[in-house]
Amino acid sequence: MKNAVKVSPVDMDARKDLDLRPGDTVRVHQKIEEKGKYRIQIFEGLVLARKHGTEAGGTFTVRRVASGVGVEKIYPLYSPMIDRIELVKRARVRRAKLYYIRDKVAREARRQLRRSRMMVNVSGVTKIVSREEEPVIADADATAAAEAKSE
Repeated sequence: MKNAVKVSPVDMDARKDLDLRPGDTVRVHQKIEEKGKYRIQIFEGLVLARKHGTEAGGTFTVRRVASGVGVEKIYPLYSPMIDRIELVKRARVRRAKLYYIRDKVAREARRQLRRSRMMVNVSGVTKIVSREEEPVIADADATAAAEAKSE
């Protein structure tokens, strides 16, 4: 093929050879336009699903937890706005779609909150103490010495 027509600015064969699967941890470098300039934003997370295979409209869903909030992004596999996709880690899973991860993470977060949600107010300072621990109350001599140093 001497006169091959380039249909897409994306190297489709390279993206097809990536072989993204659910359970993989990937780092997606996405081009974002701000004020006429492009910058690269990196989003790293777990691939939950891959839809429509390797055809032109194929997508993959990536999830990560940022500041305690789950963030999911759906990327087109052959989007020209994706600079590159790095495969960080490959894990073997026994499901084609990992949507149950959404609930699993929420349940674990709730359990953690239940375990460490007792507030103790000691001399004007609020502390979060887990239920297994007993609140530590400083004796009066140590409190007086600390106040004397601050003055």
